[in-house]
Amino acid sequence: MVRVALQTAFVAAVIGYASALAVEQRSAPLVKASLKKVNTITNSTNIVARDLARLNHYFKKSDISERQSTPVINEVFSYIAATTVGTQTFDLIVDTGSSNTWVGAGTKFVAGSTAKSTGDSVSVSYGSGEFSGTEYTDTVSLAGTGVTGQSIGVAKSSTGFSGTDGIIGFGPEDLTEDTVSGVSEIPTFMQNLVSQGVISENILGVSFAPLTGSDEEDTNGELTLGGVDDTKFTGDITYTTRTGDYWGVSVTDFTFGSTSLGTTTASGIVDTGTTLFYIPTATYDKFLTASDGKLDSTTGLVKYTTKPTADFTFVVGGTTYTLTPTDYLVPTAQYSNWGISGSDFYSIINDGGSEAPNTILGMTFLENFYAVFDTTNNRVGLAPAA
Repeated sequence: MVRVALQTAFVAAVIGYASALAVEQRSAPLVKASLKKVNTITNSTNIVARDLARLNHYFKKSDISERQSTPVINEVFSYIAATTVGTQTFDLIVDTGSSNTWVGAGTKFVAGSTAKSTGDSVSVSYGSGEFSGTEYTDTVSLAGTGVTGQSIGVAKSSTGFSGTDGIIGFGPEDLTEDTVSGVSEIPTFMQNLVSQGVISENILGVSFAPLTGSDEEDTNGELTLGGVDDTKFTGDITYTTRTGDYWGVSVTDFTFGSTSLGTTTASGIVDTGTTLFYIPTATYDKFLTASDGKLDSTTGLVKYTTKPTADFTFVVGGTTYTLTPTDYLVPTAQYSNWGISGSDFYSIINDGGSEAPNTILGMTFLENFYAVFDTTNNRVGLAPAA
């Protein structure tokens, strides 16, 4: 009886240890990395041109000839993450619209003891820029936490990345397809964080914040890797199943004030790498009429002589999201940073075209909403920013 009791106690202890270990593994600490928003814009028309080149890439990404003929625009607002590769630190654009990590656009990469060249060529086009070079593997980390053996591209040439060193990609893995010679796909930084046990789940929380006053740069954003930061949003996060190749969502029921702009479901992307908020052409035309706005050829933005007072709303996943005039108008204190002059008012809402995807929830939208890119559960989450 004593022996049976001891065996039972031992089994219970093993089960208890295994359960505790499983809980510990599931609850690996979150990684939080600060972001800096930087401005290299000289004219707001460059924002629109760059964004539209990126949109053109999205719906023609399989057509290499189209990608190569797209003009490259250097000037841009970007959220930058200080990213350590080997022993060097690079300022990399946080991009949910691509998945490769690469360096060398600004600061030159110097291979250290942890770097290994695979000898494979790597190239990626973004519509608004591109790079090509050689694939290496190296240690990569954010906020002092990272992985080993991460695939990185070391640029031999790049265009469209003035003021930054490259990109750290947070898009789905399939966006890496055929970017490295002889390899179908490569694991993303987030995938390696999970596989190496640094984080428990492949979930990225993104918190952006508008520039303060007339500042040209601020440390005003944060990435949460492995989960979400409850302090960054209010209410509940609404999730919707990811659609398409990117972080896609279906968007419907656009409204300006009490005026419906159409109920047709639009194909959308939540994208940290696009600056403005883009809606389908048919919806945009109705928006101009309802808001009494006019396209301004000088800025490339919708202009108003009188400040609008109505809200702009739309629906994602059954939840209505609202942009107030404060949210969808360029802050007057930022006019000089956008290359805008005068006393008129300008909207961040622009024409996304008629081909899918034609609705882009870009960084100016994300500065008002917390976003969750959940690969583990194949979904996108949104909630009002705190």
